[in-house]
Amino acid sequence: MKLSRLGEFGLIERIRRSAPTRRGVRVGIGDDAAWVSHGSGSSLITADLLIEGIHFDLNWTSLFALGHKSLAVNLSDIAAMGGTPAYAVLSLGIPRHFDSKQIDEFYRGFNALAKKSDVALIGGDTNMAKSLIISVCVIGHPPLRPVRRSGAKVGDDVYVTGTLGDSALGLKLVRQKPSRAKRISIAQLLARHHQPAPRLAAGALLARRHLATAMIDISDGLLQDLGHICKASNTGAAIWHEQLPLSRAYRKFAAKDGTVWALCGGEDYELLFCARRRARAQIEKLQALARVKFTRIGSCVPANQRITILDHGGNPLPLPIKGHDHFKK
Repeated sequence: MKLSRLGEFGLIERIRRSAPTRRGVRVGIGDDAAWVSHGSGSSLITADLLIEGIHFDLNWTSLFALGHKSLAVNLSDIAAMGGTPAYAVLSLGIPRHFDSKQIDEFYRGFNALAKKSDVALIGGDTNMAKSLIISVCVIGHPPLRPVRRSGAKVGDDVYVTGTLGDSALGLKLVRQKPSRAKRISIAQLLARHHQPAPRLAAGALLARRHLATAMIDISDGLLQDLGHICKASNTGAAIWHEQLPLSRAYRKFAAKDGTVWALCGGEDYELLFCARRRARAQIEKLQALARVKFTRIGSCVPANQRITILDHGGNPLPLPIKGHDHFKK
């Protein structure tokens, strides 16, 4: 089957079914990170690949920001399992025309976030490539029980951290080659795209206090990633359109696009999680410790109701395209 028909997630499922297993794999392919047992306990492991021309364009991102983002997207996966990152392995495919100062700048961004997150860079590889290729693997410590995508129940609340859509809207605007004055005015949106903040504290607190029943980071768009939780948990979800958390900058620049980027844009790297209704007061109090706002945006419903977006009167709104898929047209 052609990949354009199978799609990214169909391909992942195909790989999952054929992958060999062994003792010690407690969570394998299908969640934000793997959870494996070993002689001294257990670890969370995740990996991501960023390729020039596919995931980033050096015409509008600095190498410092790219270094930061390369680590951040992996830390976000660890956060989505409620874990604490500890070690990173970084491999680079480097074009021949690069010089050492450019690579130093990339590592400066990577190491700045690593230091802030208490992560040690312990190895990797370098090689020649036609375009810049970045491969990062992060190993972390799990909570007593990592939060998976499959624990949500009908009646659970649905929450997100932070605000939605800033990253995708910022990318759209920078692709339009704005003037210097316009770039300054959209700086907040661009910062969210180039240097996302992984929600490590929030993920760890939600997991260790047993508040999140299911969790995922928003990398491919709210609707698509919510779909992963619903599929794994065998639920649907009703989302209240007016409750979507939008930044002041998003509201200023989205114009006729409305909430499409908040629903489908991707690369927010916020946490999307479900929780029991009785946990509302605890989650409200947790925001100060997590240093990020939690917004209740909907609830889990029976699976046959699928995912719906509701207006203020409870009427379903048309669903836009769900989100990013690397292989589908």
